[in-house]
Amino acid sequence: MTRITRLFDFPYYQLEKNNIPNCLVTKYDGKWVATSTKEYIEKANKISRALLRLGVQKEDKIAIISSNNRTEWNIMDIGVLQIGAQTVPIYPTITEEDYEYILNHCEAKYCFVSDSDVLFKLNNIKKNLNNLKDIYSFNQIEDCKNWNELLVLGEDYSNQDVVEDRKNNVNPNELATIIYTSGTTGKPKGVMLSHNNIVSNVLDSASRIPFEEGTSVALSFLPVCHIFERVILYIYQYYSVSIYFAESIDKLSDNIKEVKPTVFSVVPRLLEKVYDKIYAKGTELKGFKKKLFFWAIDLGLRYEPYQANGWWYEFQLKIARKLIFSKWREGLGGNLTVMVSGSAALQTRLTRMFAAAEMPVMEGYGLTETSPVISVCDVRNGGFKIGTVGKIIQNVEVKIATDGEILCKGPNIMMGYYKDEQQTKEVIVGGYFHTGDIGEIDSDGFLKITDRKKEMFKTSGGKYIAPQLIESAMKESHFIEQIMVIGDGQKMPAAFIQPNFNFVKEWAKRHHINIGTNNAEIINNQQVINRIQEEINEINKKFGSWEQIKRFELTPEIWSIDAGHLTPTMKLKRKIVMEKYKNLYQKIYN
Repeated sequence: MTRITRLFDFPYYQLEKNNIPNCLVTKYDGKWVATSTKEYIEKANKISRALLRLGVQKEDKIAIISSNNRTEWNIMDIGVLQIGAQTVPIYPTITEEDYEYILNHCEAKYCFVSDSDVLFKLNNIKKNLNNLKDIYSFNQIEDCKNWNELLVLGEDYSNQDVVEDRKNNVNPNELATIIYTSGTTGKPKGVMLSHNNIVSNVLDSASRIPFEEGTSVALSFLPVCHIFERVILYIYQYYSVSIYFAESIDKLSDNIKEVKPTVFSVVPRLLEKVYDKIYAKGTELKGFKKKLFFWAIDLGLRYEPYQANGWWYEFQLKIARKLIFSKWREGLGGNLTVMVSGSAALQTRLTRMFAAAEMPVMEGYGLTETSPVISVCDVRNGGFKIGTVGKIIQNVEVKIATDGEILCKGPNIMMGYYKDEQQTKEVIVGGYFHTGDIGEIDSDGFLKITDRKKEMFKTSGGKYIAPQLIESAMKESHFIEQIMVIGDGQKMPAAFIQPNFNFVKEWAKRHHINIGTNNAEIINNQQVINRIQEEINEINKKFGSWEQIKRFELTPEIWSIDAGHLTPTMKLKRKIVMEKYKNLYQKIYN
């Protein structure tokens, strides 16, 4: 049996155990097209042979920019890595300037793109790319070489012995990939991850996800250029899970109904949208059906795992699951047994609701620099505690510094930042990676994240404010889509808020309130402002008087990645948001 020590060992390991027919499945022209494990490896070897014929050397960088997850991405990944070259996955949504910086910084020799939108951005900066020899696309695009040309070039088996020699000489501790973190400020940093960094993380966290080997079905839609989804894909391969790639976020709902997955990974924002949609539908019900719906919601919000609420609660929950929650499950394909959440804090109300509906969300924690998993919940063996990110995975050590910062040590810690020894030395001290997150480990060994060290601030009264904690609580309101807590050096905390415009419109419609036709009118409507004030007053009760939001201003814009409010992983770009709304800041603190 293949011993997995390098990333390209995963498909070979799967082939020895299960040559599954639906190893990787992508939709082309309305039809799902499956690639078996055997075909996956054969195509990866064709890519390897072709790249050798193009003169790709060991340690050359190959960039991949894809707008959607797809079979080709994984074939390229293995084909590049097994000849000792290195992949550089790049977010498709970043600016052309960032494309240019990353491709020049890593000295990429070739770039593979998914579609004409990405190619258009790339062509605009192509003249400034110093090392790039050529661009290939996955889709058929006029005037662009297609990746199929490499599959044809690689059909000649005569240099397979060179591929095997390259494979055998890849050391597990060598660099496998550079992942450029989106960053909330400044230029992207290239996180260097070795084969062992990622392989160890896959093997050390795989046991936390309950899979039926060879029978589980996954739907993949989070960006594979992010290490979270990429590691999940390797875990799927390890357990011989059939991987279906969603066409896009827009078609996610349709794809879920077609694929009927047993597992998928999520980010909190997606779950918020799913729950808001369900909740909005519930408000439209009438009479007894409406009462029944909100009775089930109330039960769900009080959910505790392992029957901690007692037999009477469990009896009622059984009824709610049959009458209400079964419909939720059906809406998500009907077969879902577990979701894995990462990238940002998950609101506890969502953890409770989805667990009550028998679709538990196992929240985890980590960073790109930690490959990424540090801890993750597991519904089995008492490993699930609401409000925490689970227990630390095996072979990883965590300690809490005197200032509350989470420090991490283990085989998953990055090699360093590419071409940046100084920044590397600042974050890895004495073998421990300084995460920049504040947290605590409880008596049962569960890790809890409370805030980002750099984002905490003091009011003029000398009181510390942890904005993420307050923001997470405030976003539990259906009326609040995005929020940024402000007040560094001021006498009180305040906030910029982007309302959940869709929900506000639904609310206004139900209550026969005329709030206007556009976002600018909505945010200036006194009834809307008063209703959001009610929400804030209620949530404020959870916090000390010095932490409570005393004033807020609503913004008409939808906060987004493209508009610059958010990073590709949906984190707030605080400095940019502050700059955008400095007039509102002056209005609040005038």
